[in-house]
Amino acid sequence: MIVGILAAVALPNYKAAILAAREATLTQDLFLFRDVIDQFYADKGRYPASLEEVKEQGYLRKIPADPMTGQPDWEVVYAEPDPDDPTAQPGIYDVKSASTATSQTRGTPYNEW
Repeated sequence: MIVGILAAVALPNYKAAILAAREATLTQDLFLFRDVIDQFYADKGRYPASLEEVKEQGYLRKIPADPMTGQPDWEVVYAEPDPDDPTAQPGIYDVKSASTATSQTRGTPYNEW
């Protein structure tokens, strides 16, 4: 009976700790992606065409899985087209989570972080 009571008390805290760890990982991954995209732009003078290009050029070893979906299915945000060269591909300006779930700690959807 004591073990059951302890488990009932510990389970919600465990679930909250797991969620907090996933959210911290998401925050760190987004920071890393944004930093790498900025480095790519500073080096090449353009934004990367894809996340695969960032990996192939050696800015990342691998594309991490989105901690909220468990898959490397990041939502990419493309830059505005260049008015001087409207035929050029704009490239990836930002990355967001593909999850539409709402954070319990921040109260905002993960794909808006």
